[in-house]
Amino acid sequence: MTIHVEGLVAIAVFYLLILFVGIWAAWKNKHSGEAEGTDRSETIMVGGRDIGLFVGGFTMTATWVGGGYINGTAEYVYLPDYGLAWAQAPFGYALSLVLGGLFFAKPMRSRGYVTMLDPFQQLYGKRMGGLLFIPALMGEIFWSAAILSALGATLSVIVDINIKMSVVISALIAIFYTLVGGLYSVAYTDVVQLFCIFVGLWISVPFALINPAVSDITVTAVKHLYQSPWIGSVQKGDTWVWIDNFCLLMLGGIPWQVYFQRVLSASSATYAQVLSFLAAFGCLVMAVPSVLIGAIGASTDWNQTTYGAIPPKNKTEADMILPIVLQHLCPPFVSFFGLGAVSAAVMSSADSSILSASSMFARNIYQLAFRQSASDREIVWVMRITIFVFGGLATLMALVTGTVYGLWYLSSDLVYVIIFPQLLSVLFVKGTNTYGSIAAYLFGMVLRIGGGEPYLQLPPFIYYPGWMTEQRKHHITGELEEIVVQKFPFKTVSMLASFLGNVAVSYLAKYLFESGKISHKYDFLDAVVSKHSGEIMDKTTLVTRGNAIGLSEMAPMKPRLSVTLAAAFTRRDTLPTETVEEEEEESSPDSSHHEEE
Repeated sequence: MTIHVEGLVAIAVFYLLILFVGIWAAWKNKHSGEAEGTDRSETIMVGGRDIGLFVGGFTMTATWVGGGYINGTAEYVYLPDYGLAWAQAPFGYALSLVLGGLFFAKPMRSRGYVTMLDPFQQLYGKRMGGLLFIPALMGEIFWSAAILSALGATLSVIVDINIKMSVVISALIAIFYTLVGGLYSVAYTDVVQLFCIFVGLWISVPFALINPAVSDITVTAVKHLYQSPWIGSVQKGDTWVWIDNFCLLMLGGIPWQVYFQRVLSASSATYAQVLSFLAAFGCLVMAVPSVLIGAIGASTDWNQTTYGAIPPKNKTEADMILPIVLQHLCPPFVSFFGLGAVSAAVMSSADSSILSASSMFARNIYQLAFRQSASDREIVWVMRITIFVFGGLATLMALVTGTVYGLWYLSSDLVYVIIFPQLLSVLFVKGTNTYGSIAAYLFGMVLRIGGGEPYLQLPPFIYYPGWMTEQRKHHITGELEEIVVQKFPFKTVSMLASFLGNVAVSYLAKYLFESGKISHKYDFLDAVVSKHSGEIMDKTTLVTRGNAIGLSEMAPMKPRLSVTLAAAFTRRDTLPTETVEEEEEESSPDSSHHEEE
């Protein structure tokens, strides 16, 4: 395949457009928050908490709608053994945004947190916050790597250029404007990203549908023509696996910093809820062209196209069905516009994950755990360095690791089985403590990893009911290998075990120490007896006075903290009056007994 000049021009135009928007957003908002006294580091992390409805709706939708979302949806609809019945991402992520808006957005935003890990460090302490940072970081880094890896595959369809070079250039552009503008650049480029996807795909779909090689997709939905119907079906033996995967998307899509980054940047708690609901609708709308393209791929006689007689599924190129359809079933000018738009969108998807990872590290690890006296300028520089480091790490993994998708699957599972039950506990269950949190962490991790991960050739050491062995072709070597398939919904069971373990061990520890069954001196984590010691984060650094915690209940704090961190962690001026009043009535799970006192 020769280099297509039109393709390169199209990609260059869209890349420059996104780069320009990212730099413009940074310049436009460079003084944001200065009038209110907001620290620069908080402005980078949560955009000064003044993201409006229009930009907020787009950027919240872009939490999940990006290159991986549109490519993955088309792939599952196209695959003969799966079809639309197994394309769970659109409904799963839409419901995750609805649930996030209903139950999680308001308490997180109204309490003035800056990152998703803040409530964990508030209740469970610095060390536990650091432990929970590990699966959160893995999820963000591997997600970025998977996106960049998909980008390399997409570009290989458009132009015959050095894929490694294209991935590096794409990553550098995303890292550059994220370094310059933080969340503002991420949010404004999200608007362009979604517009590119929507216009690029909808322009291409009609041309692909009328291609002579494509049969009527309403017929191939229910009848076997070139392959099994693209509507797909769920076999009786796979029902629990389907439910397990759907719960993973629906509930596991909530505890991500990329989501709470947007929630916490909204101008009020109510706005954060509205943006979540808008984004849920946006997720469904943006999936429609991907579903149609997957259906078109399943309805095509590839022998009549420039692609060749062997269909993509037989060449193990099903994951590239979207760019293949645009390339081979649309006129050149349409396909280059569509592919350029999609490439730019994929590139733009990596920015928010890189920013999320650096925000959590700079605030929850560097500042709150190690350097509580750090200046705002120091935190900003830590963020900039980690944006570059994490971006470079994701790029390196995309280039050299053939198992980046396997790592992403495993890390997203760990986010579901470890962080989600802990988030439930910390926000809604009164009385959990660090001992329960550690037990929950171990339960979730052991039960999930014990089930194995075929994509990583990680064998199981826990054989759940209904397990069986299958012969599958390895995705890299192409060799047949025997793997263990778990038909039991072990991911969701691991999550529930983690949640119940947290509650049970927390109450057991509380009973044993408070009843005197175990001496107070053995409360080495200071989680029950010395509840408000230096290990448990000083609540003034994390929550507003609305949580009604008296000064006598707090650990002594350095004067430096009250000066440096006050603006960053107590942003009541951004809350409407009614939200503040509501917040006065609410309290964090562990503070209600203080009010009674």
